[in-house]
Amino acid sequence: MDNLPDLSSIWQQTLNWEPNLEKKAQFQQLYQKILQGNRELNLTRITSPRDFWEKHLWDSLAGITSELIDWQQSLKAIDIGTGAGFPGMAIAIALPHWRVTLLDSTRKKVAFLDQLYTSLGLANIETIAARAEELHKQAQYQQGYDLALVRAVGSTSVCVEYALPLVKIGGLAILYRGHWSELEDRQLPEIVSNFGGRVEQIKELSTPLSQSTRHYLYVRKKISNLSY
Repeated sequence: MDNLPDLSSIWQQTLNWEPNLEKKAQFQQLYQKILQGNRELNLTRITSPRDFWEKHLWDSLAGITSELIDWQQSLKAIDIGTGAGFPGMAIAIALPHWRVTLLDSTRKKVAFLDQLYTSLGLANIETIAARAEELHKQAQYQQGYDLALVRAVGSTSVCVEYALPLVKIGGLAILYRGHWSELEDRQLPEIVSNFGGRVEQIKELSTPLSQSTRHYLYVRKKISNLSY
């Protein structure tokens, strides 16, 4: 089985961080386990080592690389619609002092993720099998997280609707997006305001290997709005 590329200098240059030997080994094990899981479950189409490194590992951590987020703090994050475990699984490996919840509506995927994080020895992960639109109606999850992460789950308005109810006042919803249009840019403040938030930052990056454009949207929860 192929190994992930050793791109320590790129980690450092682009994100001002690089994994130590233990984290590199965990990333490699994560890659191997997901390829194995792909034989039975439709987890990801991104399977080559370089693509996996860039589009899953690097992209996951790029989303939380902002002056708005202090990596040194012990934060509680939820990954909405996690699928194969991204961005949450990569973040949990990189930042073991964070608590990361992986949320997905497909029970078979959640069962796979349970086995995966156990085999990796990750004690800072929990999973929930539920739909996001149902979860935020449950009192124990409302405003329960410092960060809500949403990647490739639907339109911007849907992502905001799913994420902000789960975020504490003062916390952040982070939306991972590829293409970003001027129309979306104009519509975003009103969409966010309707759910008690404010756009703090829109960050555009080029991925380091394929030079694809990625956008990361940071939405601050300003007021409580429990009539979702």
